[in-house]
Amino acid sequence: MRKNSYRLQFALITAFIFVMTVMSPALSSASDDDKTSKTLKDLQAAFNGESNAHAKYLAYSKKAEEEGYLKVAALFRSAAAAEEIHFKNHAKVIKSMGASPKAEIKLPKIKATTDNLADAIEGETYEETVMYPEFLEHARKENNNDAKRSFTYAKNAEAEHAKLYKKALTNLDNWKVADAGFSVCPTCGYTVEGTPTFSNCPVCATQGKTFTLIN
Repeated sequence: MRKNSYRLQFALITAFIFVMTVMSPALSSASDDDKTSKTLKDLQAAFNGESNAHAKYLAYSKKAEEEGYLKVAALFRSAAAAEEIHFKNHAKVIKSMGASPKAEIKLPKIKATTDNLADAIEGETYEETVMYPEFLEHARKENNNDAKRSFTYAKNAEAEHAKLYKKALTNLDNWKVADAGFSVCPTCGYTVEGTPTFSNCPVCATQGKTFTLIN
């Protein structure tokens, strides 16, 4: 009986050593993979960027009001609302991956409205043509559908923001009166001048009647 007991103890010890030496590295590697996921890093970068854009556009809006460009101010407020939707969408995916969204807000020097519009055009164009396409490629490779959806929503919305900023910059003298305002999709942040003329959002299919009008 004692010999069998020793054999049992030896077997248990051997099994424990096997688990610690063979299985643990595999588990550790899986955990490390989550931490080094390119998509997670991209989501954190996007969350930080959209959070900063939100704060920056609110500051640009105040400057536009001071200079008498009321419609430009409304556009910046609308874009800020869209950026908030984006960073909240990114945050949901980050949390679903077991991480916490982090942002460090650093406002740039607030210049004249013409300069602020030029800066906004540059930023939105970069996100649409460079940043989000790269992030989407990483998400596709990692089969992260939630990240793909969040990145796609933001990318398409930024494209519209860039168009609206360009329109404002080339017609600045006519943008002193806030007439029809701008409408923002509550799901993806897609933004249109005035009220939607479509039944469903062209990006996420949300009903146009649910868009938020911002003046």
